[in-house]
Formats: sequence, structure tokens, C-alpha cells
Amino acid sequence: PRGMPQIEVTFDIDANGIVNVSAKDMGTGKSQAMTITGGSALPKDDIDRMMRDAEEHAEEDRKRREEAETRNQAESLVYQTEKFIKDNDEKLPADVKDKVNAVLGEAQEALKGNDTAAIRAAMEKLATESQALGQALYKDSAAAGGPGGGTGDGAAAGGSTGSAGSSSSADDVVDAEIVDEEPGSAKK
Repeated sequence: PRGMPQIEVTFDIDANGIVNVSAKDMGTGKSQAMTITGGSALPKDDIDRMMRDAEEHAEEDRKRREEAETRNQAESLVYQTEKFIKDNDEKLPADVKDKVNAVLGEAQEALKGNDTAAIRAAMEKLATESQALGQALYKDSAAAGGPGGGTGDGAAAGGSTGSAGSSSSADDVVDAEIVDEEPGSAKK
């Protein structure tokens, strides 16, 4: 717009953290530049000290990370097992469900403390018991679903037979056409 100054500003940052700023007034052609250097860089002694501290605490950091990962895995397993029991409550045998709930309680108690070994042991026990839970569910559903599944398969087979009969009528017509063509081909 008329009367508004047009100024072009450029910023250039190099690898050392030095910023070069330049501004140019497009109307008058005047330009100015300034350089901003990073005056707050750490001295080499501080950097070396920080590196030594990090190396000294590396083992402690690794243990903390392992503790956190174990705790997260255990909490996740507890949540998944609770959700599985809640979703399949009526399908699960009571004895297996009670056994898993007891182990689930042990795992939740272990999670209240800070003993990583106890948490890991409770998590492994819960994993084993929750697998038994899944096996019981599938065993019962296979036993209950076996006859039902057989009936379903029979119905499907019956449906297939019915449709096969229908389609065989249609196939007969198509086959008849093909059969008609073959003898015609043989005559030529």
C-alpha cells in the first residue's frame, strides 16, 4: 500500500549458533546488518563434568528404566486380564476365574510396592494363569460350539446343496449349449 514502508528482513543461522540479521528498506535502498553470537555456551570443563556424571549414573538410569518398563508391562497385563474377565464373565468357568482373580489380586498388591522382582514374579504368574483362562474359554466354546457348529455346517451344507441344485439347472443349460457346440464342431 501507498505510504507503507517495505522492509525486507533476512535471518541466517550458521552451524555455530551465530545469527546474522540484515534489513533492507526497499523504498530507499538503505540496509543494515547485525550479528548475534551465542555468548551463553557452556565451558568445556562443564561439558566434561556433565559427561562424567552421566556415565557414573548410567547403571542407575538403566535400572530405573527397567523398573519402569516392568511396572508398565505388569499394569498392562492386569488391565488386559481384568477386561478379558469382564467381557467374558458368563462364558468362563468359575474355578478358573476364581484362580485368576486370586493371582490378579497378588499382582495388584505387588504393584503397590517398589520391589521389581516381586512385580516381575507376579506378572509371570498372572501371564500363565491368564493363558489358562483363554484356554478354558476356547475349550468351553469349542465343546459348546461343536454341536452348534455342526448344525450350522449342516445348514450351510444344505443351503449349498440347494443352491447347487439350482445352479446345476442353470449349469445344465450352459452345458447343453456347450454340448451342442461340441457335436457341431465334430461334424465340421
